[in-house]
Amino acid sequence: MVRRFQAGGGAGRLVIASHNAGKVREIDELLRPWGVTVLSAGALGLPEPEETGTSFVANAELKALAAARTAGLPAMADDSGLEVRALGGAPGIYSARWAGPDKDFGRAMREIEQRLAGTAERAARFVCALALAWPDGHVETFVGTVAGSLVFPPRGDRGFGYDPIFLPAGADRTFGEMAADEKHRISHRADAFRQLVAACFAEDGRGA
Repeated sequence: MVRRFQAGGGAGRLVIASHNAGKVREIDELLRPWGVTVLSAGALGLPEPEETGTSFVANAELKALAAARTAGLPAMADDSGLEVRALGGAPGIYSARWAGPDKDFGRAMREIEQRLAGTAERAARFVCALALAWPDGHVETFVGTVAGSLVFPPRGDRGFGYDPIFLPAGADRTFGEMAADEKHRISHRADAFRQLVAACFAEDGRGA
């Protein structure tokens, strides 16, 4: 049975199990209408667990469970990345690692462009797994995707990560060129979040 999250009126506290400021900001914005009090793992001083999973879902679950058990509060974790068809799905779960310890996504985007040299294939998609975990070990997980193509050179300075090279299907602007509210309507994270809300939040914003 799906477990619902107790929210509403600012009473529901939820840890966002990420030290990525961009992800925390986007999830906070998505949760705002539900009266959730967001606490970031970084602000709480929670350690970042090693991402040993072999899929987005596995990594999201291990991060959410680690934060929930350490903080003693429900926790949400996101594991997401860019899958490039011509690169066999890479960078995939290693999307952040391609940026290196200094999180240089400019370098990561240049690496993708170099690897695609000689091929016209530009199809790609973003994938997001969202896991909502409780301190007792219960976890709910949802996966969202958005298809599109890659453009070079990068366009726009909004968003984060690979957003400046990702052009969603049917759009004429990259995620890096879109305002936050526009991106939130169509992104992989928004897709996963809609599923999570439908399953784990009551219609009036209060957990059952």
